[in-house]
Amino acid sequence: MTSPSERRRSSREDFSVPEIGVLYYLEKAPSSASVSTHQWFPYFIDILNKNQTGVLACSGKPLEARTTIYLEIYSRRDKSWSAYQGRVLWSEADGNKTGYYRLGLDLHAKEQGLPIPKSRGRPENLRPLGEEYLFFTRTRLLRAIPRDAVCPVLNSIFHRAVPAGERFITQGDPGDTLYVIQQGACLVFLEKGGERIMVTRLKEGDVVGEMAVLTGEPRNAHVEAESDLVLWGLAKERFDDLAVAHPDLRDFLTELVAHRFATSRATVDRSIGKYLITDIIGQGGYSIVYKGRHLDLDMPVAIKMMKHDMAMDPDFIRNFRQEARTVASLNHPHIVQVYDFEERYRTLFIIMEYLEGAPLDALLEKLGRLPVPQVLRYLRQIVEGLGYAHDKGLVHLDIKPANIFLLPGDRIKILDFGLACPPGSEGLCGLGTPHYVSPEQIEGESVDGRADLYSLGIMTFELLTGTRPYVDEDPARLMEAHLTRELPDPRDWVPDLPAGLCDFILKTTRKDQTERYRDTGEAQHVLETISRDLGLAGPDDRPEDRQMLSLFLFYREAQRLGLNALLEEFSGKLREKGIALKAADFKDIA
Repeated sequence: MTSPSERRRSSREDFSVPEIGVLYYLEKAPSSASVSTHQWFPYFIDILNKNQTGVLACSGKPLEARTTIYLEIYSRRDKSWSAYQGRVLWSEADGNKTGYYRLGLDLHAKEQGLPIPKSRGRPENLRPLGEEYLFFTRTRLLRAIPRDAVCPVLNSIFHRAVPAGERFITQGDPGDTLYVIQQGACLVFLEKGGERIMVTRLKEGDVVGEMAVLTGEPRNAHVEAESDLVLWGLAKERFDDLAVAHPDLRDFLTELVAHRFATSRATVDRSIGKYLITDIIGQGGYSIVYKGRHLDLDMPVAIKMMKHDMAMDPDFIRNFRQEARTVASLNHPHIVQVYDFEERYRTLFIIMEYLEGAPLDALLEKLGRLPVPQVLRYLRQIVEGLGYAHDKGLVHLDIKPANIFLLPGDRIKILDFGLACPPGSEGLCGLGTPHYVSPEQIEGESVDGRADLYSLGIMTFELLTGTRPYVDEDPARLMEAHLTRELPDPRDWVPDLPAGLCDFILKTTRKDQTERYRDTGEAQHVLETISRDLGLAGPDDRPEDRQMLSLFLFYREAQRLGLNALLEEFSGKLREKGIALKAADFKDIA
């Protein structure tokens, strides 16, 4: 063994990125004669530097001095393993990382014929070794997380073998573990309405069971081994602990869950409070939208689930809760009605009215551009809805064709006040969509309803010309265009565009918000004048289609007087809201 002075004189190789080491240790150092008969424990550590006789390592586990060890070190440069045997010289708390320890290890090359111990106990207790590390370096999991999370993750996973044909995840069961597939393939399917619906096939390197671990909800599908499987599992409790210290691990699962939702059109029926999710109907950058039903009223609803990376952001949650009450209070014919909010499965659900129709961007893609009379009908409705929201203290901040929904009869509904914030807010509001975002949003300045008018002007340009005024797809260059480049003249694309409508576009999109219309009231007056000059009827000249809701009450004759009193009170409240109640008697033939 080398002396301390010799070790100090030996030159050390420092690693800017720590090398990976697998350390095998015994709980108590045995005599040399009994080393091979003891149970060894493999543990991944970070190698910070090394020389010919020792290494400095960082470990999540302290070890007593004089503990006998074996060590494998993987060289990224040589793509090979080196094996050593030795002992722990010292162990102390790492002053830079809470819960970690610095280890000084005295090493010498492994003796010829003395193997690195591979005995890892019973199969269910197996932990990964060096060869498994090389497998994990090829998976999305290790590529997606930061280097300092690699050893904690590898030290937390466990081995599981599943024979071909065995179901190892069952729909409806609690989700307590996710798995990474090292060998084999499995089939994911769900049972719905008495049918077996195939969802996907997963193979080596894929992750399975991640959704329940991330969200805390029951398993939403069955998973069966198509062939013999070798799996590495990570328990939910351990994942939760790791995600606190290493948020990138949670972000990786969030992105994976979002991708699974985006590529699958099937979902298991899930209850969210009083509501039942049935089908996926759309998705955006921040959310996934489902079709669902109100369980008590048997009424169709749309259920928007915020993606988990948003819903797990404390700042987003705090701002969302502050605005939720105001958003739910919006009640206007040109704004989608929000019924309720639920917080379940580590995310937020917004329950809204279910709409039949299509977003305006789908119509624009189909037709190329829209005629002036049609655009004016839409604009007057949008401005009316925005004016109502502004009066209630909300600015939308993401007006674009995808957030304007077209109902039968050319009726408009404004969607997604999810980025809404109070007028005058600075730096707290969502940035919106780069193609339509106002200069003051980009600059992080105070915003009010004129930011929505700017986005509306950009959208109007697109609806009438069939192209966006700034067509660059790079977000940075798009934002620079909104800040510095004047809007092109829309008459370069539509020479016969009415002058009043051209002026409306140019005025709403001024860089300086003080040069735009003062508010939606002024903008609405201009649109009404343009429509009148062109001899076009406005949307309010058409009677709105009335809808009818059937409600059946089953009662006994002795309950009639009390029922009449309740109906009179109910009818009075409905009249205050402009709703008519009509009653008719039927015989219960059940």
